[in-house]
Amino acid sequence: MGSYTEPIFYKIKGPYMSFRFYTNAISQASKSIAAGIFITGLLLIGFGFLIYILREIFAILAAIVFCVAGAGCLITAIKIFLAQRKLSKLGSDDSQSYRENVHLHIEEHHGE
Repeated sequence: MGSYTEPIFYKIKGPYMSFRFYTNAISQASKSIAAGIFITGLLLIGFGFLIYILREIFAILAAIVFCVAGAGCLITAIKIFLAQRKLSKLGSDDSQSYRENVHLHIEEHHGE
């Protein structure tokens, strides 16, 4: 048994060629992924510094977003309350008013 210097899963060197177990596509894919992660990291660092430097502007923008979201919640709640009020009025006036021109036919066939 001889000793080896490089793992066999990496590459095999012969007298005329070098055979690799991974393809150029895998190498290109890993380079693309690394480049994407690198760019994402740079963007996150840039946004972090931008927020740190312009914190007053971002605080105003956040306040505007929260106010708009709060106003949307209020409008939705008011619409639900008004719809519920309309339904409760409809039910309390006359229990048969919403059943006008409705006839129920029930056929029972017990003994057949």
